[in-house]
Amino acid sequence: MILTCNYEELTVLRSGARALLEARPTSGPSTPSVTRAAIKSLLGRLTGDLSLSTLGEQMEVERAVHAIVEYLRSEMDLHVLATHPVAEPSVAAYFDFAHALSVLGRVRDIGQGMSVLVEVMNGGPQDEEVVRSFVFPD
Repeated sequence: MILTCNYEELTVLRSGARALLEARPTSGPSTPSVTRAAIKSLLGRLTGDLSLSTLGEQMEVERAVHAIVEYLRSEMDLHVLATHPVAEPSVAAYFDFAHALSVLGRVRDIGQGMSVLVEVMNGGPQDEEVVRSFVFPD
């Protein structure tokens, strides 16, 4: 399965991933190591459209993009609260967040389609082995 991303989306995901990996939390829990690993893996792949061969791969990409979206949402909130909703940094933060959220929606749609196909092909719900081994062509 191919996840198409435009230039703006790739740019936002790369910068959001880097910022999230470099961020030092001032309060609350830090990013879990499994999520950090997913973000690092995704960062290396953000050169164009992404090929998602297995449901496990899709889940890892979804985990990474979700973390980036949440980070960008918090950045947007900070800019809005520090300035006002139509200040240039707030508007820029909104567009960064919106581009990443758009990708997250498409990743989730692909995952739902993959899950349904796995269940149809296997005659039942997927298990961990099927999630890793059932390969989807591009």
